[in-house]
Amino acid sequence: MAKDRKLLEAAAKAAGYECAWSDSRQGFFFGLGSYTPQYWNPLSNDGDALRLAVALKIPLQFPDWQDIARTWGREDDGDGFIEPALQHNGDLAVATRRAIVRAAAAMAG
Repeated sequence: MAKDRKLLEAAAKAAGYECAWSDSRQGFFFGLGSYTPQYWNPLSNDGDALRLAVALKIPLQFPDWQDIARTWGREDDGDGFIEPALQHNGDLAVATRRAIVRAAAAMAG
């Protein structure tokens, strides 16, 4: 989970989110202070991942209609970030969320 936490921290930074880590939820809370805290984890939540992709204008591709998600964090990322669904028990949604977070994390610098 430490690797995932670092990815999420970098993705949040790239998106300009000010978040606080929650060990109990294994994710972030944001909107702290006068706002009602909201849980944020684009590795496990489709909506969070889509909002992150839209906020950072991350392109998404499924090459040749395969069960592979591909994203790019910057133009200089070459082949981008490829996540085969097979690495995630065949779950293309999990692979897609991880590819988005990886691309976002790369934008954090």
